[in-house]
Amino acid sequence: MFDQFGRNIRYLRVSVTDRCNLRCRYCMPEEGVEWVDHSAILSYEQIVRLVRLAAGLGVEKVRLTGGEPLVRKGLAGLVREIKAIEGIRTVNLTTNGVLLADQLPDLLEAGLDGVNLSLDTLDREQFAALTRRDELPRTLEGLEAALAAPGLTVKVNCVPSGGNDPQLVPLASLARDRDLSVRFIELMPIGLGDTLTRRTEEEVLARLEEAFGPAVSCPTDPLSGPSRNVTFPGFRGQVGFISAVSHQFCQSCNRVRLTATGFLKTCLQYDHGVDLKALLDAGADDATLQAAMADAINHKPASHHFGGQRQAADEGRNMNQIGG
Repeated sequence: MFDQFGRNIRYLRVSVTDRCNLRCRYCMPEEGVEWVDHSAILSYEQIVRLVRLAAGLGVEKVRLTGGEPLVRKGLAGLVREIKAIEGIRTVNLTTNGVLLADQLPDLLEAGLDGVNLSLDTLDREQFAALTRRDELPRTLEGLEAALAAPGLTVKVNCVPSGGNDPQLVPLASLARDRDLSVRFIELMPIGLGDTLTRRTEEEVLARLEEAFGPAVSCPTDPLSGPSRNVTFPGFRGQVGFISAVSHQFCQSCNRVRLTATGFLKTCLQYDHGVDLKALLDAGADDATLQAAMADAINHKPASHHFGGQRQAADEGRNMNQIGG
């Protein structure tokens, strides 16, 4: 459906849990994490119902996120049910990769279309420092398993945060001989991300062009999101930039988020949206739920104001609580 500003909302990110097996510094504190009680989390049955209603409003693409979605049992079954919904074209997964190799066969059998794997460094010591867990070998095992899966779209997501500057070129090099996209996602001032150093698209691109030569622009799929994609001489894959702060793309935003607790969040920065779980718990029928979703989407904010003064309605939670 189209919102009040004429944007076609076709992409739904669904968080299935706030829990994670890593503690990335821009996402979660090292200790004292207060987990949401299981009773407050959407059941898979509820998620499928809400995705079906969203598909009726024009949503075509679903991405499963967390926290870390693979820590929730039975995720392949959810993928299978969502893939069966009329109107849903693709179901993708964002993961840190630690549990991916073991679960990938079931996910592929269920119809998973793509994997975005979060990876900020190829240095094991730095990985342990950034994530507070020594899990780089299992993450790379997950990446290799994904790359070996026929027909699976594979993307690597890196957040440049100052400390991993020397790793930007090695990470981009993953796309030299492999059919994958390495995307550099600008650190957003949400939760703990507001305390770290941000590297802009221009800063990252300058490092890459120094190493690989001039970048060449690539066409983008409007359904795939806001990444600006380039390639370099001799590269098989692509390098993408998602730069919400320095290159605002709100005018073409096509997504909304469903948190693990059932809140349909229409913009990452604000707490605007609708509590769908409250409606579910109150026994709302499909027509009521879909009307509430449509109204929230219609009132999706025109833009964020990252980099400006904080406002009363700004999001105050960490990314694992929102849905990464």
